[in-house]
Amino acid sequence: MRTYVKPIAAVTGSLVLATGLTACGGSTAAADEKVVTVYSADGLKGEAGDGWYDKVFADFEKKTGIKVEYVEGGSGEMVQRALREKSNTQADVIVTLPPFIQQAGSKGLLQKYTPQGADQVGGGDKASDGTWTSVVNNYFGFIHNKKELPAAPTSWEELLDGRFKNKLQYSTPGVAGDGTAVLIKAMHDFGGQEPAMEYLKKLQANNVGPSSSTSKLAPKVDKGELLVANGDVQMNFAQSKSMPNLGIWFPAKGDGRPTTFALPYAAGLVDKAPHTENGRKLLDFMLTEGAQREVSAVGGGFPARKDVKATDANAIELARLMEGVEVFEPDWADIDKNLKTYVDAWKSATGS
Repeated sequence: MRTYVKPIAAVTGSLVLATGLTACGGSTAAADEKVVTVYSADGLKGEAGDGWYDKVFADFEKKTGIKVEYVEGGSGEMVQRALREKSNTQADVIVTLPPFIQQAGSKGLLQKYTPQGADQVGGGDKASDGTWTSVVNNYFGFIHNKKELPAAPTSWEELLDGRFKNKLQYSTPGVAGDGTAVLIKAMHDFGGQEPAMEYLKKLQANNVGPSSSTSKLAPKVDKGELLVANGDVQMNFAQSKSMPNLGIWFPAKGDGRPTTFALPYAAGLVDKAPHTENGRKLLDFMLTEGAQREVSAVGGGFPARKDVKATDANAIELARLMEGVEVFEPDWADIDKNLKTYVDAWKSATGS
């Protein structure tokens, strides 16, 4: 384990097409050489067109003339869609959260490509076989309504209190990246699968129910419909600019130290992509120093490149938020191998 010292950079939702961009269209997209199609977990595109993707995609199109066609959904949902289309590939680039980026690699959905600038990305934030590289670093977290619940909860155990009945919700493990992260953190904090499932079974008494979208939970928390929900630092920090009641916090086990783990947006070039060269150019562009400097300033996240030291107001606030939080590193190989087992155990424990 290590304690967070300085900034290093989610997520999920129903299938959505970004405003101003169209979904990939098979033969139409294939006929247009000036296009690149991105399948992505949500969180990096702003609700008002002011997110990191909005800025980077616009700058990329201006520089290259290549239009970005964007499809958004849950982390697992994007991988499953690409898998269904394997015999007729539509996407060029896929951006998703662990463990789904590892899943994409193990299922043969990614081809090897090392983007320019990837040498400045930490070893744990990219694949050893060169199939994916983090483009925005991020951390798992929870949110609370600062108006109705001014003091954030501090522990998992506190969430079992009756005041959270029907006022707590987390996104669906196995579908949403952040929902899967709930399982990963619970198994770490409680010391294994069995005690984590025992806890989540108890928590189910307060849980509103499943949600395929983590990003859609934030508005409910901001309005007070929910007091607590799961999320991730980048997405929720960005959302808090227009949702003033959102507060970010990290659960601890009992009176222990709050913990979290890195949950980066990792990008890979899709195998047999219809526009492979354009996909390479976009991956290169997302890791340029200019784009990486805007990760915190525009996107509210943490740069993936170690040599980019963000000093903007957001970066300072993010560093302060992470002070005193212990960061652990999950065994992603184990999680990739046993994800179905863990999700099935969660379904059994919670009756989901």
